[in-house]
Amino acid sequence: MPDQQPILLWQPDPETLENAHLTRYMHWLSANKRLPFEGYASLWRWSVDQPAAFWESVWQYFQVIHHTPYTEVLSGLEMPGARWFSGATLNYAEHIFHRNAGAQHPAMLFQGERQSLQPVSWEELYRQTAALAAFLRNSGVGPGDRIAAYLPNTPHAIVAVLAAMSIGAVWSSCSPDFGANSVADRFIQIEPKVFLAVDGYMYGGKSFDKRETVREICRLLPTLQRVIFIPFLDETANTGGLPNAVLWEDAIRSKEGALQFAAVPFDHPLWILYSSGTTGVPKAITHSHGGNLLEHLKYLHFHNDVHPGERFFWYSTTGWMMWNFTLASLLAGATIVLYDGSPGYPSLDVLWELAGAASITHFGTSAPFLASCRKADISPGEHVDLSGLRSIGSTGSPLPPEAFGWVYERVHRKVWLSSMAGGTDVCTAWVGGNPLLPVFQGEIQCRCLGCAMESWDEDGRAVAAGKVGEMVVTKPMPSMPVFFWNDPGNLKYRSSYFEQFPNVWRHGDWLCITPRDTIIILGRSDATLNRQGVRIGTAEIYRALDTIPEIRDALIVNLEHPDGSDWMPLFVVLSPGSLLDEALKTRIRGALRNTYSPRHVPDAIIEAPDIPYTISGKKMETPVKKVLQRKPLDKAYNRDSMKNPEAMDFFLAFAQNLP
Repeated sequence: MPDQQPILLWQPDPETLENAHLTRYMHWLSANKRLPFEGYASLWRWSVDQPAAFWESVWQYFQVIHHTPYTEVLSGLEMPGARWFSGATLNYAEHIFHRNAGAQHPAMLFQGERQSLQPVSWEELYRQTAALAAFLRNSGVGPGDRIAAYLPNTPHAIVAVLAAMSIGAVWSSCSPDFGANSVADRFIQIEPKVFLAVDGYMYGGKSFDKRETVREICRLLPTLQRVIFIPFLDETANTGGLPNAVLWEDAIRSKEGALQFAAVPFDHPLWILYSSGTTGVPKAITHSHGGNLLEHLKYLHFHNDVHPGERFFWYSTTGWMMWNFTLASLLAGATIVLYDGSPGYPSLDVLWELAGAASITHFGTSAPFLASCRKADISPGEHVDLSGLRSIGSTGSPLPPEAFGWVYERVHRKVWLSSMAGGTDVCTAWVGGNPLLPVFQGEIQCRCLGCAMESWDEDGRAVAAGKVGEMVVTKPMPSMPVFFWNDPGNLKYRSSYFEQFPNVWRHGDWLCITPRDTIIILGRSDATLNRQGVRIGTAEIYRALDTIPEIRDALIVNLEHPDGSDWMPLFVVLSPGSLLDEALKTRIRGALRNTYSPRHVPDAIIEAPDIPYTISGKKMETPVKKVLQRKPLDKAYNRDSMKNPEAMDFFLAFAQNLP
């Protein structure tokens, strides 16, 4: 990694420092625990050296509502298998409604491609949640039963997940851009009792009728006892052909009064999220009420610094863990801002215009979106009033330094840019924002409290500051999965994280912890380019290519041959009107050689019509590599897990012509 000091882009002002939740927490620790800390570094060190004491302090600081007390904070440091807050019973949803802002602020603001910005009050959210919870209980749904949803990012989904939580049922959702087989691959594992679905959705100005897909999903899920159908695309759509179906309006018609909260154990399943499933059936990653509650209270307050009445937005779908994370902003008394539709229709300004219209305080998006805005050369700050914006969050993949610069030049010069990284595995971020620390270009601010993260070499030794190694977490956290659904003996769970380093979580990313204690992530370690014995992170390649306007997207792999040689092709998608001639190829090679090293220069540069992505928006580098190596297709990738399955056709054809 470069040793020179990066560009300083932001520092907290005195008001931010004084009012930050993190500052208040440190004062509380000093007053109540006799633990004075001089700064974040010493606080973080304590939080990972004394995990039981730290997480108990989080419980106490936020005054977690519990129906029975815990008898032990942490059973031990084993992973997997550590038990947190044994004996305690609670309910995640109870904390959301306990912290509501009442009539002073709406619970939600919703906008879609066909819907103008509209508020949903806390009173209405409570009423609909209570009614749906009563309907579910009257339908025989109880603690531990699974509720599956096939819904867009609308208020219906928020109501439904809160109703499921409140009765102790286990939630799981997919967005309606998933195909029937992809949905069945996920939901058939968990045997849902209830299924919620829409008739269709809008995206990019086009309508997508999903009624036939919904019927097929119902056919593939034999355990269904009830279907709740939402006419979203066509308000006149009915339940025709669906088994034991009821319309949404009928399901929320009940007037049974107060919302009741089932008291469930700390480790009771809350929701089931899924791995990408690019090379097989997606893993059903199961999270707990207590684990996610404590983690989300910690992150949304201490690392995102969300305050009551602020407006929190993260562009997502119900099939990505950031949707679940966005829900958690209600724990801070914030207003959720939901958007359903394309982030690029009718232009890349649509979400920035939403930020202005909805007075968004915290604007969350993906790194590819910010990179796309930079490449499109737009300047949202010049024509949208973003004066209320406090923070911009970025996740999904490493944010290139150039995108950091674009945010401060074209969006908001005083905004706090908070890059974060975590995943479905923990339904939060391991590393991310910090309102007390500066933002340096191209770097994530800190390791999060309670996350004992290190960078290791292949022999399990911590590497020096500024060096690159495997991202590992050496001690348990409450938000780690309680298990994978239908995984006897935790075999899939163990092989996913603990195979390389026993009792240590290996996340699968390349990590650099800088001398400033900031974080740089260089892409997936399982997609690493092992080039003549030197490991190269793919993020480095993409960062250099981001400086070339003719390149809209790219994917690189390295194919190792049995004789020890290798071949590293770079596939590029060109911007409209561009030509992959020798002059452009020379500029690409020069950018990679001059920015990094000759080893970064590809052996071939090939134009591709599109780059394949998972539904959650990650480049499919490893599946493309397997396709080019002519591995069996059922072992190489799962077409139903793809956002754009037709993109793989080019690589399938290309593989047939390789020697």
